[in-house]
Order: sequence, then structure tokens, then C-alpha cells
Amino acid sequence: MMKRPTSVSIIAWFLIATSLISVITSYTSLDNPIAQELMAKNLLPLSVQYVMLYFGLAISVAAGVAMLKGWNWGRTLYVAWSVCGLVIGLVTSPMKLVLIPSAIVLAIIVFFLYRPKVNAFFSSRQAANDA
Repeated sequence: MMKRPTSVSIIAWFLIATSLISVITSYTSLDNPIAQELMAKNLLPLSVQYVMLYFGLAISVAAGVAMLKGWNWGRTLYVAWSVCGLVIGLVTSPMKLVLIPSAIVLAIIVFFLYRPKVNAFFSSRQAANDA
């Protein structure tokens, strides 16, 4: 069985840590009038935005844990959800330029999650689970 690549560990812990921090910061900004005003400009209703926010944070934590365990579905889930989130953001957000940093971070994460060494790691873990 292959050792987990450092890039997978870093990305997984990054996802877990930033998601947990985001839960706290998003909860504390619920009463922030500026945040409320910005969210009101989005085409999606506030309730849908909150569901997507917290569901997305749960997905990031689950994907991070799955990647730490070497489960390939974790990286697939994270990338698929993130791409969907970016597309929804591009369609509904009035401030599309704000999405550029997220797109850049996602591109970097995808680059590191789908390198040959990482693919081999997830494949070896899958083969070990199938045996």
C-alpha cells in the first residue's frame, strides 16, 4: 500500500480546517447587515444560499476526511461540488469577479489532486479495498 502523498494531506486538512472556520465565521455574520445586503443581491433566495453554504461546508469536511483515508470518492465529490458551486455563482452572483480567487484555488487543488502520483495512491487504496 502506498504512502499518502503530502499534497493530499495538505489539501485534506486545508479543506477540513477552512470549512470549520467558515462555519464559525458564517454563523457570526448572519446578523451582519452588509453581508445580508450582499446576499440579497444574489438571484437565489437567502434560504437556498444558506443551505448551499452549510451543505457545501459539510461536503468539504467529508471530502477531506475521505481523502485522508485514501477514498477516491472524496476528491471526486469535492471537485464536482466545487465546480457546480462556481457555475452557480457565475450564473447567480452579481459580483462575478469575487469568484476569481475561488476558481484559482480550485484549479490549484485539482492540479495537485490529479497528479500521477496521487492517482496511483488512490488507485492502490481502491485496489486494497476491493481485495
